[in-house]
Amino acid sequence: MSTPIYDIDNDVIDQLAGLQAGSPLHTLRHQREKVAVASQGSYDTLFDPALEGIGLDERLLVALYACRLAGAADVAAHYRTRAQALPVDAAQLAVADSGEPEQLAEGRLRAMLVFTRALTQRPVEGDKAAIEKLPAAGISTPAVVALSQLIAFISYQLRVVAGLKAMQAANQ
Repeated sequence: MSTPIYDIDNDVIDQLAGLQAGSPLHTLRHQREKVAVASQGSYDTLFDPALEGIGLDERLLVALYACRLAGAADVAAHYRTRAQALPVDAAQLAVADSGEPEQLAEGRLRAMLVFTRALTQRPVEGDKAAIEKLPAAGISTPAVVALSQLIAFISYQLRVVAGLKAMQAANQ
């Protein structure tokens, strides 16, 4: 994996929140540039095709599913579009977009989506027993860590985007 260079014009959170360069809210967000840089860096790393252990298609489907569970249709659209640009299984995309993981055959993606649901809707269920189901589905320990980081990042990203949109609405 290469270390990407931060490009303020391609900041995903700015794009998802609809921030215009030079607007007061954009300027406010970038007063702590290291936070914007770190957030974009996390996004770039977690969705780097070279990240091993979990396919980019799986990561995008997990992100889509987490966004859908949170009711963030606008952010979900971002991940749906990215997933559709890949050779992704239509049935898997449909489940991540509008179904339940149990509709999928036993396997990696089903286990990932069930774990995503546990962490996002009922975090208390994201316990040792839930984690142990992931290696049983063929997911390595480093991939379990990456999956957990991905789910945490999506939760963070959703909150930042929602907060920025709320601030925009309050100013209008």
